[in-house]
Amino acid sequence: MRFDTLQKLTQLCREEGKPIHRLVIEEQSQESGRSAESELKKMLAYYRIMKEAVSRGLTQDTLSHSGLTGNDAKRVRNLHDTGLGLLGPVAGRALASALAVSEVNASMGRIVATPTAGSCGVIPGVFVSAQEHFGWTDEWMTHGLFTAAGLGYIIANRSFVSGAEGGCQAEIGSAVAMAAGALTELRGGTPEQSVHAVGLALKNSLGLVCDPVGGLVEVPCIVRNGFGAVSAITASDMALAGVRSVIPSDEVIDAMLEVGSDMSEKYRETARGGLAATPTGKRIMKELFPDSDDPSDPDPDSE
Repeated sequence: MRFDTLQKLTQLCREEGKPIHRLVIEEQSQESGRSAESELKKMLAYYRIMKEAVSRGLTQDTLSHSGLTGNDAKRVRNLHDTGLGLLGPVAGRALASALAVSEVNASMGRIVATPTAGSCGVIPGVFVSAQEHFGWTDEWMTHGLFTAAGLGYIIANRSFVSGAEGGCQAEIGSAVAMAAGALTELRGGTPEQSVHAVGLALKNSLGLVCDPVGGLVEVPCIVRNGFGAVSAITASDMALAGVRSVIPSDEVIDAMLEVGSDMSEKYRETARGGLAATPTGKRIMKELFPDSDDPSDPDPDSE
């Protein structure tokens, strides 16, 4: 890729008169040696898997093997279907859809990691709800996935997208930023507005720890996908309204790297801190894995 920063990405888009998705498609085609049409077809298949996951999560049983989670997406959808939800049709649908995909993941269904399995619900939740609202085609949504991919490429290479490396800010935070930037372009925003959406979204996630109860990608991972989808829509609205990220978005990514690098190991997917180390978190761990050591003890064998 010819870009390694968001600033360089927008510069190339401006100089060549291209939206982000077109630039990313061409760059990917050049690197892979496959035609742009082939790359688009492959991404279209990924998007349809995402849509299938949304549908499955909203219509089928998604109780996880642990029994900790499942079927909350349908509860949220029913609340909004009865007119009792306050989020509005797009955000309400995004919330339910993001939960749906994450529950499909927890129940061993097929998802697309965007950028990780733990954050797999954010982009599908945002994209499917926006598609239904605006009547966009699957092909148009595929363009959005390339935009998200380009933004995620920069985040991953400048910082990280793994909870084990940088906490949940790296997983949910990155997914929210990717979704926000892509949605902004899908809605007609400029590359600069898309990049501002990335910064606005990502700095709202700084410091978010990865504290999976029982070491499973369920609690609090699934609900964070729902919150993340709504946050992405919020960031896109702000960017399109002309709100700018005062701290340049590349610097926000750098700040995430700093925060994640300084974060204690117990807050990075080890199930030794945060919610996983609460009395209830420990009890759940013991019920699920009765022969395991207490995960909140960094050295269970020490006296």
